[in-house]
Amino acid sequence: MEHLRLRIYGRVQRIGFRFQSMQTAYKYDVRGMVRNMEDGSVYIEAEGEHGNMEKFVEWCKIGPLGAKIEKFLVEEGTFKNYTSFDIDHN
Repeated sequence: MEHLRLRIYGRVQRIGFRFQSMQTAYKYDVRGMVRNMEDGSVYIEAEGEHGNMEKFVEWCKIGPLGAKIEKFLVEEGTFKNYTSFDIDHN
């Protein structure tokens, strides 16, 4: 199991990125959370098996229809043992 923190910049808000990332996370058995940030980016914490995480991250690099990714950052983080994948509305 691994834990990754993703920060995605570009046209990523108001296009369903959070909802689509949640659906994709469930497709690949990835747990964690996604939230819109005040600077217009999307922040994701994701946990799962390595192969599934690779597929999820590859989707995040493209995003849903209408997304235009300008900058994509990924870093390893501390495992938090998420039990689901949720949209954080903060």
